[in-house]
Amino acid sequence: MSTQSLHRIGLEEIMQAHMHLKDVIVRTPLQYNRVLSERYNCQVWLKREDLQIVRSFKIRGAYHLMRSLAPEDVAKGVVCASAGNHAQGVAYSCQTLGIPGKIYMPSTTPRQKVKQVSFFGGDQVEVILTGDTFDDAYSEAIAESTRSGMAFIHPFDDRKIIAGNGTVGQELMEKAESAPDFIFVTVGGGGLAAGVASYIKIVSPATHIIGVEPEGAPSLRASLDAGEVVPLEQIDKFVDGAAVKRIGDLTFAICRDLVDDVITVPEGKVCTTMLDLYNENAIVAEPAGALPIAALDAYRDQIAGKNVVCVVSGGNNDVDRMQEIKERSLIYEGYKHYFMVSFPQRAGALREFLDQVLGPNDDITRFEYTKKSNKDNGPALVGIELKHREDYEPLIDRMAKKGFQFFELNKDPVLFNLLI
Repeated sequence: MSTQSLHRIGLEEIMQAHMHLKDVIVRTPLQYNRVLSERYNCQVWLKREDLQIVRSFKIRGAYHLMRSLAPEDVAKGVVCASAGNHAQGVAYSCQTLGIPGKIYMPSTTPRQKVKQVSFFGGDQVEVILTGDTFDDAYSEAIAESTRSGMAFIHPFDDRKIIAGNGTVGQELMEKAESAPDFIFVTVGGGGLAAGVASYIKIVSPATHIIGVEPEGAPSLRASLDAGEVVPLEQIDKFVDGAAVKRIGDLTFAICRDLVDDVITVPEGKVCTTMLDLYNENAIVAEPAGALPIAALDAYRDQIAGKNVVCVVSGGNNDVDRMQEIKERSLIYEGYKHYFMVSFPQRAGALREFLDQVLGPNDDITRFEYTKKSNKDNGPALVGIELKHREDYEPLIDRMAKKGFQFFELNKDPVLFNLLI
């Protein structure tokens, strides 16, 4: 970590953000979690930004930036692009501050999220659905800002945004019984990690800041490895609150200096963590909010006996995604497997598969012939759920011994995504 850096966010900037936010936001709790503490043999505390007024930390940066605008900029209004939490933070700030705003969202955004943005923004906000991706919406928002002179409210790469997010670090330090040894924080565009690290490293330099990214969108990890900001060509969008192709320039510079480690977590592990949080703690976390807790396994040895804080960044999870979340968790944990199976050209082959290949506790959850004609001789898509993970190898052995040709779709991401 360098000793001097011009791009760092100073304590006075974060305190100014605190003054702007203190009467507007919820000072979210820092909660001790017994289940996680016993599981990892340490003291685990959760900073519950999922309980924020818009159910995520995003209001902090958005409100602070908008509250800091010059009067002439306020009169023109603001514009932003977002597929979710940032849009809600900007919308709420528009309504609270009386600033007109245009919020560009992809046309593929779930109706529930669009409805929430309209609810928080009221008559101050116009929601514009455009394009199929965030990048499409971003391009339109930038064009509108250039055309109209409306201030663009960036979701992460702005000093005011980062300073506002830094108040998360300020609050957790005020409520902590002692300085945390480790703080795990989600990294998407890097605004939250940069803000939290900026405050923590000033008041508690010995605290380790661990950034956590989804395995399918490691924008900070890739840039750190390259020594400069590099965009990712493709990303897995499942962890939507952290699935960013390109880390911010400013956030990268701050995280490079202040974040002690950056690790990635498989999306399936995130799903398992979301389900555990709900079943064990009645916490509804969105995928990005569950990321820091999902990372604890990777740091099990280092955190033993330590004070650990995980920032639960948001709880805007769409209930329509629950089936996909369960599916991804089962696959990651080794309970669910998909195969393309070519049945031998002999009578009773399917019955033989059911009676002699499937184990007593194995269930077929999906079965589809891939050919509409000549089904008896065609391959079939077969989904099998196991009761015990250790039943997998015996299942594979029985298929091979009985002469069934098969291909494991779980091991081929391209075919899996096409067929499943």
